[in-house]
Amino acid sequence: MARDAARPRSWGRALKALALALAVLGACGIVGFGFFVASLKLTERDPPGAADGIVALTGGAQRVGDAIELLARGYGGRLLITGVNERTSRDEITRLSPRQRSLVQCCVDLDYRARNTIENAAETGRWVERNGFGSLIVVTSNYHMPRTMAELDRVLPRTKKVPHVVISPALDGAGWWWKPAAARLLLEEYAKYLVVRVRNALPPGAAAGSGQADHRVSRASP
Repeated sequence: MARDAARPRSWGRALKALALALAVLGACGIVGFGFFVASLKLTERDPPGAADGIVALTGGAQRVGDAIELLARGYGGRLLITGVNERTSRDEITRLSPRQRSLVQCCVDLDYRARNTIENAAETGRWVERNGFGSLIVVTSNYHMPRTMAELDRVLPRTKKVPHVVISPALDGAGWWWKPAAARLLLEEYAKYLVVRVRNALPPGAAAGSGQADHRVSRASP
């Protein structure tokens, strides 16, 4: 009888411990999300100086246009646009900055292979090593920058990387954090960012397996 009476009490303690653990995890998640959002830059600024190369991750015409403008202003010697749609020609890229036609023809490389951020980082790593670059300006949207930098740190740990954020229209203007579409975008990006940080903290063998899983998720995600 004593054993039977003790069993509900032990179950009750286990459920309370589980509820407490879930509450702590939830609180940490909320705090972490707050820090993530607070870290996002809301204004575009010129890089502090020039770098050997510039990389722009596709996902919006403004990213590519800003990257070509940085190249034209001498902030880098060469530009990689990674993740270009296979149906997009160099002439279409040129139309984003028609005054820089000759620059696009001579000094811009197009990567058609990458389909997600993991592959963007891998192709950027190959490009940087092939050109012997020691520094890089990274152009992508502000909400995408933390995950991009984490991926690039994994493949290019010794390369100096300078972020150049492009303000996403979804996050532009006052009170954007109350917009459902913007909140969903940030929550999804924060979840993906956490996956990258956890994977990067794992030992090399375990990280490889996690990376494959993240790769599958990324290919299915927009």
